[in-house]
Amino acid sequence: MKYKESNSISQIGVEITDVDISKPLVKDELNTIYDLWVKNAVAIFPNQRLSHNEYNNFAMQFGSFGDEPFLTPMKSQIHIVELRRKATEEAMHFGGSWHSDWSFQPSPPAATMLHSKIVPPIGGDTLFSNSALAYEELPNELKNKVDNLNGIHSAKLPYADNGFYALENKKRTMKIKSSKLANKHHLHPIVREHINTKEKSLFINPVYTIGVEGMDDMEAFELLSKLFEHMTQDKYIYRHQWDENMLIMWDNRSVMHMAEGGYDGYERLMHRITIAGETPIKSIQ
Repeated sequence: MKYKESNSISQIGVEITDVDISKPLVKDELNTIYDLWVKNAVAIFPNQRLSHNEYNNFAMQFGSFGDEPFLTPMKSQIHIVELRRKATEEAMHFGGSWHSDWSFQPSPPAATMLHSKIVPPIGGDTLFSNSALAYEELPNELKNKVDNLNGIHSAKLPYADNGFYALENKKRTMKIKSSKLANKHHLHPIVREHINTKEKSLFINPVYTIGVEGMDDMEAFELLSKLFEHMTQDKYIYRHQWDENMLIMWDNRSVMHMAEGGYDGYERLMHRITIAGETPIKSIQ
């Protein structure tokens, strides 16, 4: 096994080669991959042709499968979600705003995996923002302000029965399940401590973080907007360009991400698996 860590200013990304992830990993391989993934937030495995079963088996080595509450999995594979946008599709591409997957859950997923099946010749990049580095470089005054605050997380903006996907008027290939259940909310510390590295990060995102505990709407909006603007500076962002049969896995505890469009007229197909995570830990001052 070989690996090459990114030298970008964002400190995100490691490419891992000379390993066949279609077969069970030996203990040393698994430990090395896990450590590289946690350190670099995004692990990239090019040239990996995987059957559904091989994909499932690889994922299970990193934990239990996560719950996909508002996405319909494949009929034959209950843990794999097909992210497909056809060439003729007019609906906006999925995941096009900055977010951390399912942060509204009591225990959000630790990892998300995507395996590329059809990659358009243009567009379709995935962007990642280093929320740990963004926290580290916050001004001290802002750090002190957010260190003991909780964010209010909810899926209502995209997935409620009156949310974005319920009201869109374009036909979509992906099967998205809008529900009143999306109106529920859950509190998580704005500054989260990583269970493995003990590194602190900003655990907020524009899609699911809808407020701040103890603040009125305007005060919370102003604070979150300031943090989001800081987190999405170019210096914190890694842009991932896809090839077919590439698997990437990212750490939702230390990055947020978004999918870019720009491939109208071309089909794009990814297979997604999430890995269950732990209840976010508040950083200890």
